[in-house]
Amino acid sequence: FSDPFLNRRRASDFIQGDTRLRAITQERIRERSKNHQEHQRELCEEYYPCEMYAFRHGYAAAYKHYFGRRRNK
Repeated sequence: FSDPFLNRRRASDFIQGDTRLRAITQERIRERSKNHQEHQRELCEEYYPCEMYAFRHGYAAAYKHYFGRRRNK
């Protein structure tokens, strides 16, 4: 037993990171980086009249109908 330290490759063979923690971290990153359409759709889904309008006309039209005018003011 000449060297008490292991090289990086051997050390990572038996020390594994917590995969559950890694999965949670990746989910948080995905939540922060949602695209514009997905964010609009979620906003519309939370407002019942907008969601009902979306079933008939689509989410883009529903978002524009209920929330589009707020940006122009």
